[in-house]
Amino acid sequence: MNIKTISLVLVVGAVVVGAYFLGTKQAGQPVPVATVAQQQPATSPSAMPPAPVAGPSTPVPQGHPSLDRFTHFQVGNSNVKAMLADGDTVWIGTSGGVVRYNLGNDEHKVYNVGTGNLLANGIFHLSKLGNNLLVGTYGGGMSTYNPQTDQWKNYNIPQGLADQFVYDALVTPNGDVWLATWSGANRIRGGNLDDASKWDTFTVENTKGGLPNDWVYGLENGKDGEVWIATEGGLARFKDGKWQHWNHEAGLGEAYEKVKNDINFTNDPGKASKHHATQKTEQGLENVNIAYNPNYIISLKVDKKGIVWAGTWGGGLARFDGKRWQNYTVADGLPANHIFMLYLDKGDNLWIGTSSGLARFKQDGKGFEVKTARDGLFSDNVFSMAEASNGTVWVGSFGGVARLAGL
Repeated sequence: MNIKTISLVLVVGAVVVGAYFLGTKQAGQPVPVATVAQQQPATSPSAMPPAPVAGPSTPVPQGHPSLDRFTHFQVGNSNVKAMLADGDTVWIGTSGGVVRYNLGNDEHKVYNVGTGNLLANGIFHLSKLGNNLLVGTYGGGMSTYNPQTDQWKNYNIPQGLADQFVYDALVTPNGDVWLATWSGANRIRGGNLDDASKWDTFTVENTKGGLPNDWVYGLENGKDGEVWIATEGGLARFKDGKWQHWNHEAGLGEAYEKVKNDINFTNDPGKASKHHATQKTEQGLENVNIAYNPNYIISLKVDKKGIVWAGTWGGGLARFDGKRWQNYTVADGLPANHIFMLYLDKGDNLWIGTSSGLARFKQDGKGFEVKTARDGLFSDNVFSMAEASNGTVWVGSFGGVARLAGL
């Protein structure tokens, strides 16, 4: 691939919160980043970046890893927690709104609270619901967007949502829509979002403990029609109206003694959220590092073979075949034990986004291939990933996106 160096300005919301630099670099060299600019609000939410200016390309030395040529998109002081590739469009979910990026002409448009489209700017989730875009937000419920009519619609607690924080969404083979919230899991029977009678909410209480925790983070279709649910208290399975769940005692997540030396751990409560500090006390973990909770599943995927993969908070990557658990940690080649993202590419290869880089699980099951900022990533904190129709691969981090030539 031959990418030329160009610089553009990315407008997120009504204020320029950053700039993005597109180019190439050699391994180990610092990434050039344009200075962040604060300007007056744009007159239009669809403001586009100026025309690209071509620049020189940097040769890549022989033997450089596969991420040797890349493009960087800086989005200021924002996380890129979600991305979705849809035809000629890549949707980028940031903590400043949703960016609609056109692969054909590099134009973009931003949707957020300021444009009147969303009820919150923090984006947790992006997926398709039929022809519509489905957006899960941090504090603003769920929104849908119809690209044909250019119309947005918002759903919150009055419409049936269990909670205004929506972390994931899933469409099952029978047409039901499931939503992961921080007050349980919603199921909308038949996917009829506008019929309040079709909305169900599942919690620890009304499932009699079948759902192990009301903080729900991930949803996946199983191979045999079941729904897998990632929570802060373990993994749940819903099939034929019945619940089953597994936690650390059953094998989920590596033992603390085997991961306690992870450099990402901290015993300083000031560096952890109040929620996790409180949770530590409630679980009787006062003498255990605050950055460790093997029951807390942040990310979830089910591959074509039906294997369940769960990314935990400090307990590494867990693999579950329905009977036996196997855990992978830094000792096995992962860059970190905090697993923020799991992504299955078109070849069913598993990619793992961690707090210290991106890893690919080797097909032979013997270790991981690891990429970091030194190999071309924008940042070592990897939250999201997408494969675009033009063959490029997009990796979202704190502060920006790395667009790669391919995997």
